[in-house]
Amino acid sequence: MAAPLVCTRFSDNYELKEELGKGAFSVVRKCIQKHTGLEFAAKIINTKKLSARDFQKLEREARICRKLQHPNIVRLHDSIQEELFHYLVFDLVTGGELFEDIVAREFYSEADASHCIQQILESVNHCHTNGVVHRDLKPENLLLASKVKGAAVKLADFGLAIEVQGEQQAWFGFAGTPGYLSPEVLKKEPYGKPVDIWACGVILYILLVGYPPFWDEDQHRLYAQIKAGAYDYPSPEWDTVTPDAKNLINQMLTVNPAKRVTASDALKHPWICYREKVASAVHRQETVDCLKKFNARRKLKGAILTTMLATRNFSSRSIVTNKKGDGSQVKESTESNTTLEDDDVREDKKGTVDRSSTVIAKDAEDVRIVCPNKTFSQHSTNSCGSARKQEIVKITEQLIESINNADFEGYTKICDPHMTAFEPEALGNLLEGMEFHKFYFDHVLGKNRGINTTVLNPTVHLLGDDAACIAYIILVQYIDKQGVPRSHQYEETRVWHRRDNKWQNVHSHRSASVASTSSAFSPSAINK
Repeated sequence: MAAPLVCTRFSDNYELKEELGKGAFSVVRKCIQKHTGLEFAAKIINTKKLSARDFQKLEREARICRKLQHPNIVRLHDSIQEELFHYLVFDLVTGGELFEDIVAREFYSEADASHCIQQILESVNHCHTNGVVHRDLKPENLLLASKVKGAAVKLADFGLAIEVQGEQQAWFGFAGTPGYLSPEVLKKEPYGKPVDIWACGVILYILLVGYPPFWDEDQHRLYAQIKAGAYDYPSPEWDTVTPDAKNLINQMLTVNPAKRVTASDALKHPWICYREKVASAVHRQETVDCLKKFNARRKLKGAILTTMLATRNFSSRSIVTNKKGDGSQVKESTESNTTLEDDDVREDKKGTVDRSSTVIAKDAEDVRIVCPNKTFSQHSTNSCGSARKQEIVKITEQLIESINNADFEGYTKICDPHMTAFEPEALGNLLEGMEFHKFYFDHVLGKNRGINTTVLNPTVHLLGDDAACIAYIILVQYIDKQGVPRSHQYEETRVWHRRDNKWQNVHSHRSASVASTSSAFSPSAINK
């Protein structure tokens, strides 16, 4: 890579274009290099608002990114410091997440998974060769260079990356994402490069079957699984995976980091080197189906965390650990896309989390926010909380009633105009806005009176004073075209945010129907 051009101002060399992302202290915008016409992504950080520690982390990230020049790593091309802003100029990657691309493919095999993990390992090997440990390998940080078929996988987000000397093992702090954390990090033991290989093993497991090797709603049980290396290969999905693939996973998910395979040795594994002969080339439809659900859950959790950020009580990327004793006990969410870092949260004797000094970082933008001076107990309940839970149930019932009555005007009053949604009709895509919903109100719902909807088992989680999440089962009854009574059910989750004392639905997630792949919105479900 050519040395960065010496200039006093960003505008001397670049022309800013549209915004790509935004956070509290930074914004990401497309930019064009004036003398070449090439497009890049500029991460613009307002340094005036950064703490001294955050500024050190920013300098560390820039220093690390300058060291890394590899086709499978999002590349830093320029770093410009001005009086109030720091500009980091990166590759403009337009292909989206690797995992989202896989589910959109017409064909996906074990051999394809081998090619994916090879590119990831190539990037990790380059990091390790240059004395860098990423510490946050996960699907959200695996991007594609472009939308062109066969585009290169790119490793992104070095906000948690650290520099090590040789094979140095030391305690660098509790950092990473719950489902991808290695046993040595959870045990508060010295660690180094092997933590990235463990995460690669988790990613490879998911690439092959569409779900993770370690999972539990309870974080302590999840961490106990990881510490013990307690994973297996259940039937029938693993019956069709070759022994060589399982062998590589076993070498990566070895509890003892000293015995764990290195990135360079993993790249020499027959399942990667000789994939044409060793890896199966049979299409894995079940993996694609499971991966769609896995992706949907990740996106839903991301939407919930974004809602939490809007209340300024929670994090959209780093929900940091509350340290107790050895610092290994973390009482926060096990969400697969939640990054943890342990240096900013204190725990009092009652087990509550003091968030007055919580530092929050948002994926891809490294945004940092300081939360209000409030103390929250994870399981606190009171009469006020019960009343608000009933309020959420009531507003949810009103929203469903507007759907039953084909009342689009009433529906829009309850929903945020930019609400996001996952639903079967969207074929795995995250929708934004009201147009997709309006089609069903205009062309389906108004023609089908007599639909009866029942809400079963509503569960409300209060996510702060002005945000909540409700999950429930919908039971739909209707008469088909032949006059036969029918019913089906599906699961639905909605995220609510209160603005100006008014609740609005900001995200919804609906499963496929138990009896049909369609929901109450769908003409195929109602017009049978």
